[in-house]
Amino acid sequence: MAVFNTLENVEDLYEIGEVLGSGHFAQVREVRERATGVLWAGKFLKIRKCASSRMGIERKSVEKEVEVLQSLQHTNIMALKDVFESRAEVVLVLELISGGELFDFIAEKENLTESEAIEFMKQILLGVGFMHGKQIGHFDLKPENIMLSDKNAPNPRIKIIDFGLAHRFQPGEEYKCMSGTPQYIPPEVINYEPLSTAVDMWSLGVITYILLSGTSPFQGCTDDETLSNIIALNYEFDDLHFSKTSSMAKDFIQKLFVKDVNERMTAEEGLFHPWIKPLTRKQVDNRNRASINMKNFKKFNAKRKWKMSYNMVWMCNRLRRLKVICKTSAPADEELRQCESDQEDNDIKPASLIRRRLSSSSLS
Repeated sequence: MAVFNTLENVEDLYEIGEVLGSGHFAQVREVRERATGVLWAGKFLKIRKCASSRMGIERKSVEKEVEVLQSLQHTNIMALKDVFESRAEVVLVLELISGGELFDFIAEKENLTESEAIEFMKQILLGVGFMHGKQIGHFDLKPENIMLSDKNAPNPRIKIIDFGLAHRFQPGEEYKCMSGTPQYIPPEVINYEPLSTAVDMWSLGVITYILLSGTSPFQGCTDDETLSNIIALNYEFDDLHFSKTSSMAKDFIQKLFVKDVNERMTAEEGLFHPWIKPLTRKQVDNRNRASINMKNFKKFNAKRKWKMSYNMVWMCNRLRRLKVICKTSAPADEELRQCESDQEDNDIKPASLIRRRLSSSSLS
């Protein structure tokens, strides 16, 4: 069960600083602990005042995220220190992660061998494996949620963040969910089948594929095309993008892109895969000679950052227009719901999924 601090005012213990980021109903600010002077990140969440309201986050979903984070004390997972609540707001005091995204850090380099990339993959696998050992699935692993605590450290430490979609499995539970980011989700999410922690391992396969090649394995021109490619396992290791990739790296990815969740490689198995933990001198040499496609990776990352910036500007403009509409003429309830659903970029719309499943039943 999630534990909330009974103090109503976070400012009793923390000095509130500059804004670090903001979302639909949340804002992240730098906060300084008054007793120690240590800097943290305060995540200020607006809570829905009543069940029928659409403005704000459900308290139940916040409780779920807090309960997950309070049980995940690991060096490669963002730490939660405190939780405060008032009638309209919940504040999570989180580890301040200042190193930026892993992909941005890598894109600044001139070249990167597979051996260097593997040091990051090990840390990701350790963090994910710890989660899965607690029967918790992240369900939104993607480059934006893999960060560095300090990119200037001699050995930068990976931090997995954003547990808003995470779920703890109970014994015998059948859990289904249609949330996630299209190009990173596995077939079982698209087909609305019972989920497991294996969802995260598929997402790691996509991340690894992108890291090595600078291309996304299933990305189509539309979300429907992307989902179709995932269901059909439509991907390849083309020579143009994988000419410097080792066969062990490709094997690592192939063991993650497996439809049968019982056959898909686990985080624990991944740590012992020969690409991560080579057994022979030849494997070590092959890994050292291989490198990621840096030129293509830089292009991919630049395009990804541009798209994130575009989406943020679009969302801000949309919210601003919605605010004006609400002030001038209260919209019909259905219209307001539609406007707000447009902002939910993590939800895979059921109608789209139904169309996908009907049109690609021959691919399943």
